[in-house]
Amino acid sequence: MQIECLQRNQTASHLNLGHPCFATHGHGKTGRIHLAVAPGCNISCNYCVRKFDCANESRPGVTSKVQTPEEALETVRKVKGSEMGLKYRVVGIAGPGEPLANSATFATFRGVKREFPDMILCLSSNGLLLPEKIEELTEIGVSHITITINTLDEDVGAKIYSYVRWKGKTLIGPKGARVLLENQLSGLQMAAQAGMTVKINTVIIPGINDKLLYSLAQEIKKRGAHIHNIVPLIPQAKLSHIKAPSKEMIAGCRSSMSGILPQMQHCQQCRADAIGIL
Repeated sequence: MQIECLQRNQTASHLNLGHPCFATHGHGKTGRIHLAVAPGCNISCNYCVRKFDCANESRPGVTSKVQTPEEALETVRKVKGSEMGLKYRVVGIAGPGEPLANSATFATFRGVKREFPDMILCLSSNGLLLPEKIEELTEIGVSHITITINTLDEDVGAKIYSYVRWKGKTLIGPKGARVLLENQLSGLQMAAQAGMTVKINTVIIPGINDKLLYSLAQEIKKRGAHIHNIVPLIPQAKLSHIKAPSKEMIAGCRSSMSGILPQMQHCQQCRADAIGIL
């Protein structure tokens, strides 16, 4: 019982750090700055469409412009120098591709940390390169990380991912999904052990991965995740024929999983260049 209470207290402390995407309830007090410096990606998700210059779309993978690290740092300067600048405490990199597959991610984080040492640095990743990049992220000072893990089943994963590019090879089918999953789980555990606050995103795809959530939640908790974010599929790309999960399905999934991990309730599936207060 004492161990369980300690684990709950540790989780609560991780979720009370002022990051609007990691708090269990959005409080509208802290702003985040997403810097779109990472266009390249190393996997192909069948629900992903990455377009530029889509100013009227609000979804992951979208940005009006890919910035250089220097341009991104200038963006932070402008936001921090604005009237509401003190409310912006978080700098995140979430694409529009895979941040860990782009050197600009690391250059940008280093620049922000050097000029704004009190800013919270966060990263959103598919997890493929996380085990080999965790040491550098820790050295830079990244404290929050989101990993998208959609399934523990490699056959299901083969329906979600078209390919995984790994060590110079393009892997397809269950083999690619297996490599991705192994690295995701290993990276999750390493990030938690390094003291990072870890959020897991899971995209619910009706008829594909919606029946396997409980075992996934148990596994990510065992590996050290602090919060789980169940998000609805946006029907597009190769999964455009699948109907988005209903609000009732999402609510039911979150309710069922809440006994395992705290559930994020206020995700807005933000653009890669989103700036604002949630």
